[in-house]
Amino acid sequence: MRGIDMAYHYSSVEREQDTYALPDIEIFEVQETDSNADIWEPGFYYWYCFPGCLPDSDPFGPYATENEALEAAKEYC
Repeated sequence: MRGIDMAYHYSSVEREQDTYALPDIEIFEVQETDSNADIWEPGFYYWYCFPGCLPDSDPFGPYATENEALEAAKEYC
């Protein structure tokens, strides 16, 4: 992937309100010009991951928007 921003989110409101909890969902976008575009279809993906750590799951997607990816991630938690 190119140098793109990864968006971190919480899987639930309870985690978000916990002072000591870290975000546990990472959403990223693969574009047609990315080096991984030959492996993954363009779109938004999510995986379960804490900031600064390796992913805890395979990527799920693609989704048309970041919001769709986030909603899908929260649905399956």
